Amino acid sequence: MEAAGGPAVAGDVPLRKYLANLRVGGLTELRLALPAPGDPLGLSGPATFNSAAVDVGQAAIAVLGDRNVGLVPGPDRRGSSYVGVRLELHDSGPVRHDLPSLAEAERELSDAIRSATEALTSVDGPVQARPNGGGRGGELAPGYPARAHRVSALATRLAAVLRLTYERGLTSGQIAARDTALRELDRAVRRALVAAHHAIFEPVRS
Repeated sequence: MEAAGGPAVAGDVPLRKYLANLRVGGLTELRLALPAPGDPLGLSGPATFNSAAVDVGQAAIAVLGDRNVGLVPGPDRRGSSYVGVRLELHDSGPVRHDLPSLAEAERELSDAIRSATEALTSVDGPVQARPNGGGRGGELAPGYPARAHRVSALATRLAAVLRLTYERGLTSGQIAARDTALRELDRAVRRALVAAHHAIFEPVRS
C-alpha cells in the first residue's frame, strides 16, 4: 500500500502517528491481506471489512492484544492538487493461520509459472503487454530471510505482468484458456506475496 503523491493517513491521523499510537496500545504484528473475489486471502471478517478489502484488492491487519484493526487503502483527495492515501479503519477478525508458509508458496508459484507457461504458449494469437509504467515495489524491509526477498521480488514482477497482459484477436476458446492460466498464476502470486511478507513471523529453523 503506497501513497501515490502524498503522505498516508489512517482515519484523520497521519499514518506514522497512528502506527506509533498502535504500538503504545499493544501492536505486535502487521499482517498483509491480498484478497480477490472468491478468494479472501488473509481476511477473517467481519463482512464489512472483507468487502472493502476485496473491492481494492489489499488490506493490512494490525494485531493488538485485545483486538485487531483492519486498514483498507483508498484515495485521499483534499483540495484540487493534493492526492494521498487514506486508510479506512475497520474492526478485523482473528489472524488466519491457514495461510501458506513461504516454502509452500514458493513451490506453488513455481508450479503455477510452469503451468501458465505451458498454457499460454499453446494459445496462438497476438497476446501482448502494455508498456511498463515504471517503479518496482514489493521490497521487503531488512531482516527478512533471503528466500522471502527472492519470492517477493519474483511475485512482484509477475504481478506487474498480470496487470499489463491483454488480448487482441483471440477466439473465445483461446481467451478462456488464457484467462484460466492467468487466474491460477494470479492466485499463486498473491499467496507468494503474503507468505513473503509473513515470513518474518515464521519460526527460524536451524
